[in-house]
Amino acid sequence: MQQAYVNYTVENKIATVEFYTPQHNSLPAVILQRLVDAITKASNDDNCKVIILKSGGDKTFCAGASFDELINIETEEQGLLFFSGFAKVINAMRVCPKIIIGRIHGKAIGGGVGLASSCDYTLAIVHAQIKLSELAVGIGPFVVGPAVERKIGNTAAYELAIDAANFRSAEWALQKGLYAAVFSSTEELDNAILHLATTLSNYSSAAMAAIKKAFWQGTEHWNELLLQRAAISGKLILSEESKSFINQFKAKYKS
Repeated sequence: MQQAYVNYTVENKIATVEFYTPQHNSLPAVILQRLVDAITKASNDDNCKVIILKSGGDKTFCAGASFDELINIETEEQGLLFFSGFAKVINAMRVCPKIIIGRIHGKAIGGGVGLASSCDYTLAIVHAQIKLSELAVGIGPFVVGPAVERKIGNTAAYELAIDAANFRSAEWALQKGLYAAVFSSTEELDNAILHLATTLSNYSSAAMAAIKKAFWQGTEHWNELLLQRAAISGKLILSEESKSFINQFKAKYKS
């Protein structure tokens, strides 16, 4: 089985950050930190003018938090440490001066929706359904919530948070503004991403950084807010009810 990784490459002023884990691209702490490191590296890389965020495999874009790590959290401190990993990734994407294009080639679940929402421009395939599944495992989308709410609005985000058992279609995500466009094949998706990234790579870095800063205005308090949210999830994940839900999910998605 292929090992988990985060790869960083730059070609023609376009950086690609690609992550992968065998468990449907779910995110353990080590991969979350490597994502932070890769995005920070791109932020400071003079050879990079635009970033593509993508995942490996051909099915799921990102299944959110690693169930293997969630089930082993035993204290509030451990819970805070784990969920702060998502906070750090979102904040790294938020303050990055480079425009981040999200490539969503499959389902995005929980934290995966948070990653998609934290991209500046997100393109997806028609099969890229989304779901905020946190409530179904006894917690809630506290850390990713601000990013999702900012992207699709409070009403739609609340709908996702409450209806935690069901997916919303890529068309729904397009209508709500999470996706900028939806394509019928990965070939069309990749062609559109390459075209956009190539176009952006010829624009002014200073202008793009200024535009991004302007559109993210009002999120400066997220460094503190997302850590506060991480603490809420870190406490809730300790309940016996939550542990039971996670074991049920692990059994269901074992394959």
